[in-house]
Amino acid sequence: MKTIGLLGGMSWESTVTYYQILNREVARELGGFHSAKILMYNVDFAELEENMSKGNWAGNAAILSDAAKRLESAGADFIVIATNTMHKLVPDIEKNIRIPILHIADATAARVRKDGIGRVGFLGTKFSMTQDFVLGRLRAAGLEVLIPDEKDIGLVNDIIFNELCLGKVLEPSREQYKRIISYMRDRGAEGVVLGCTEIGMLIGEKDSPLPVYDTTIIHAQEAARRAIE
Repeated sequence: MKTIGLLGGMSWESTVTYYQILNREVARELGGFHSAKILMYNVDFAELEENMSKGNWAGNAAILSDAAKRLESAGADFIVIATNTMHKLVPDIEKNIRIPILHIADATAARVRKDGIGRVGFLGTKFSMTQDFVLGRLRAAGLEVLIPDEKDIGLVNDIIFNELCLGKVLEPSREQYKRIISYMRDRGAEGVVLGCTEIGMLIGEKDSPLPVYDTTIIHAQEAARRAIE
């Protein structure tokens, strides 16, 4: 079994989900007392959030590159970054390590395409919704991607950082997300990608008017598969 280098803490709420899925998937596939081989580096999200608010992406690249190097030195065979937004820094991190990074967008695109869906809505942080580091890879895989309007981009982002990253799951926010997903459905979306690893705390299949593709679940399941293939 390969050893997974889990780069977490962004936020720790979603990293818990990664840890559970990785172990459950390995146990399900191999049976018995099997669990995943995981090395985890949990960053202090406060440092990264402060850098993001200041536009200091170079600072975050340095923090995550250092963490990835530590995981590599400890024996990880590949890296899983347990967040969508920090995939913006994958090119910077890759320059500092020799082991591969399992990209969250590639795993998600493969799952969506496998279901025969060509047009999806996308929810995430404002960085993920307005830049190309995730959307570009989804589109390169042949998907058409819809995002909310400008006002709702701000709303989706605020709920992530002011509520979900702090462990707050509020019903009014769930209703807002459902409204936004309905808006994208009306524009022709056939599914919705939950492109932030915290959104699954708020929205599941039973809440959504569209089929849900939760990047946290998909990414962790693919990582477990890679570890035992």
